[in-house]
Amino acid sequence: MLFRHYASLHKIPQNSGMNKPLLTDSLQPIVSPRALELIQTLVRMNTVSQRSNLELIDFVQAHLAKLGVASRLTYNADRTKANLFATLGAGKPAGIILSGHTDTVPWDGQDWTRDPLSGALADGRLYGRGSCDMKGFIGMALDHAELFLQADALPFAIHLALSYDEEIGCLGVRELIADMKDAGIQPVACIVGEPTSMTPAIAHKGVYRFECCVRGKEAHSSLTPQSVNAIEMAAGVVVKLRAMADNFAAHGPYQSGFDVPFSTASVGQFHGGIADNVVPRDAVFRYEFRNLPGCDADLMQKEVLNHAASAQPAMKMIAPDAGFSFTPICAVPAFSGSASDAVTKLAQRLAGSGERTTLVAFGTEAGLFKNAGIPTVVCGPGSIAQAHQPDEYVSLEQLAQCQAFMHGLAATFRLG
Repeated sequence: MLFRHYASLHKIPQNSGMNKPLLTDSLQPIVSPRALELIQTLVRMNTVSQRSNLELIDFVQAHLAKLGVASRLTYNADRTKANLFATLGAGKPAGIILSGHTDTVPWDGQDWTRDPLSGALADGRLYGRGSCDMKGFIGMALDHAELFLQADALPFAIHLALSYDEEIGCLGVRELIADMKDAGIQPVACIVGEPTSMTPAIAHKGVYRFECCVRGKEAHSSLTPQSVNAIEMAAGVVVKLRAMADNFAAHGPYQSGFDVPFSTASVGQFHGGIADNVVPRDAVFRYEFRNLPGCDADLMQKEVLNHAASAQPAMKMIAPDAGFSFTPICAVPAFSGSASDAVTKLAQRLAGSGERTTLVAFGTEAGLFKNAGIPTVVCGPGSIAQAHQPDEYVSLEQLAQCQAFMHGLAATFRLG
């Protein structure tokens, strides 16, 4: 825990542009007032995935422009959302990405005791949607932009990468990575600042979601032999998914370190039918696989497709247009780094975590960066237990640890 002695152990240079540390009382962590203000400003912007994130992107772009830093923007198809990529230390060898997503999940129906967009400070915590996941990290990185620029001894550039639509399938970062490659930018490492309680995470599962639409043939419920019951046919696939999930649990493969050490399959939504006495023509359901690193989600989906295909001939004998159709919803690859990677060693050193690493169950953009050939680690302030929850928060203690991490990064002289 970082307390009052942080100021004497990690003196902030006079020319760094950083505010004096926030001293509350002897039992409270020290966090720069400017960093807190930046994080609060970001939290107060509503960037739920269903909305535009341009208010936040424009704010960050303007903040960096005041420091003389240009930003590369890549947009979605209708230009309502954008990624931002900026290099702090142009002219230095391509260096380390600090990556964060700008979108948040909604709070509809959740029992909040305060305004989700308040950015309120209370009880050693900063509250608000996205405070933990993951505007705390973004704000802290942005607060240190000036220090990164002034760190003449830093042997490589720091890249700030902010994406859109991570929460609905890591959509935006794909455009960011493609643009980075087109521009010839070749970072040597990436730190994804998702909430890991400032413990470097070196692996997470993949997340693959699909929608299945079943077309049957309606009929009066007294004439079932003349119909194809879409709900019942869909249920057969749901049962298959449950059997696959049971097989994963019973036979693995297993990977220790995960709270659920095997791949999983589950159905999240199911809709069908219009009345009790009408055999349903249509049914729709959504399901997901969360695959361990090394387990092939494509093979899992192929098993589902084969099962559905085996049921279609009987359906088509009654109604030629009956059958199944499948649509991918998201594909977030599993991530597998290494405790021996230089970027992991760097994160351990900056976080003061010794040789500790962790594995996380939630998906991140790390797998996409890793698949692009960039060694990656996940490390950021806050706990996933607070993310997506009513009264989401990040503790000042965690922000203080992230602040020390960023300050140490500016003072580093080697990657590993």
